[in-house]
Amino acid sequence: AAAGRPVDEEVSSDSEPESPSLGRRRREAAEEEVEETPQEKKLRLAKLYLEQLRQHEEERAAAEEEETQPADLIGDRLKEDVLEQKGRLQRLVAKDVQPPDPASIRMLRGHQLPVTCLVISPDDRFIFSASKDGSLIKCKWEVESGKRLCVVPGGKKGTEERHMGHASHVLCMAISSDGKYLATGDRNKLIMIWDAATCKRLHIFTGHRDAVSGLSFRKGTHQLYSASHDRCVKVWNVAENAYVETLFGHQDVITGLDSLSRECCVTAGGRDGTVRLWKIPEESQLVFYGHQGSIDCIQLINEEHMVSGADDGSLALWGLTKKKPLALARQAHGMQDAQGLQQPYWISAVAALRNSDLLATGSHSASVKLWKCGEGFRKLEPLWDIPLVGFVNSLKFSAAGDFLVAGLGQEHRLGRWWRVKEAKNGICIIPLKQRAAAPSSEAPDSS
Repeated sequence: AAAGRPVDEEVSSDSEPESPSLGRRRREAAEEEVEETPQEKKLRLAKLYLEQLRQHEEERAAAEEEETQPADLIGDRLKEDVLEQKGRLQRLVAKDVQPPDPASIRMLRGHQLPVTCLVISPDDRFIFSASKDGSLIKCKWEVESGKRLCVVPGGKKGTEERHMGHASHVLCMAISSDGKYLATGDRNKLIMIWDAATCKRLHIFTGHRDAVSGLSFRKGTHQLYSASHDRCVKVWNVAENAYVETLFGHQDVITGLDSLSRECCVTAGGRDGTVRLWKIPEESQLVFYGHQGSIDCIQLINEEHMVSGADDGSLALWGLTKKKPLALARQAHGMQDAQGLQQPYWISAVAALRNSDLLATGSHSASVKLWKCGEGFRKLEPLWDIPLVGFVNSLKFSAAGDFLVAGLGQEHRLGRWWRVKEAKNGICIIPLKQRAAAPSSEAPDSS
């Protein structure tokens, strides 16, 4: 039966009790085996395997129903969430997005060195950003006024316990879905947890053996996932200041990480050429192949689809049930002349408006590009180019979809391969207006 298993199936090492009916059929089959031809044997074994799968699915469904019966309220809420989620998956907003007026783009200055990462508060009121100058929240910005509300200064390596900020390049950050906690990770292997409202440091997590390159809170919880150049993913409980577990699998540095509501996360594996989906409870992973170069950035679009970008210039659209991309745009930002050689512009940042068909990508090609996901997430269609000079190291859509924020720098967030001298280090707020349309698509769902 093992020979007939599909390649993509995950096989648990836990033994499962054999049902009496299945055991009886196997004994009967064994008695008749002498008279079987090889073809008949293959057919019988395949039928047995399918029956085993069917019984396993029925048992799992029965167990799930039994678990949810005592909590009718929770069960009803989950059903509502599923229906709401399905409705949001159909949000087709890309067709109505208008190209922004360059004069309406606002630049927030304050970082001395390239901006490496940023996040937007869940209520869309604040932006948190960090850079290579080590000053953590250099700044907390107010979106409406553009004012800098909070600055946490950095320091020298080894002095983290004596002052509030980081002492090396901050490479990643994440904010919890309730807006309570902010997490930041740096080149010095540290993860710092902050009170997002006051910018006060609450805790430092140690344990990674190399630079922390990706952070994400599981939506609706205070569970934090972290990725590192040490090739592993770690799980933390921020509310209890506790380490939970470590997951291994990547063969090269991890360059990006994202998660949503499910107890899983996705990662970009740099030069090992893989995107991975980590199932935390099962401690298992699914591996996806499609890019030819180093995969530098990744983001989930919804619970079933994601987008990633690589230094070979390709942009990939994935479904979590397929190991190859559903759509692939090569040379998404065009080609550049690098020391006499034609090379594609690296994709250094990707963003997705959650549960919609609108994407954004950044490079150092002097523009941010907006994309539309075609029907069934099987096509990538370019929409508009938004002129921005410099390396786009981070991109985030507001929850309501009415603006896009880009973190710019003269250098790439992970190195100094090129330097765009005319670029300004800072944050750009790009307003996104939509054409007048039906009420349902005028204002994207902000949940």
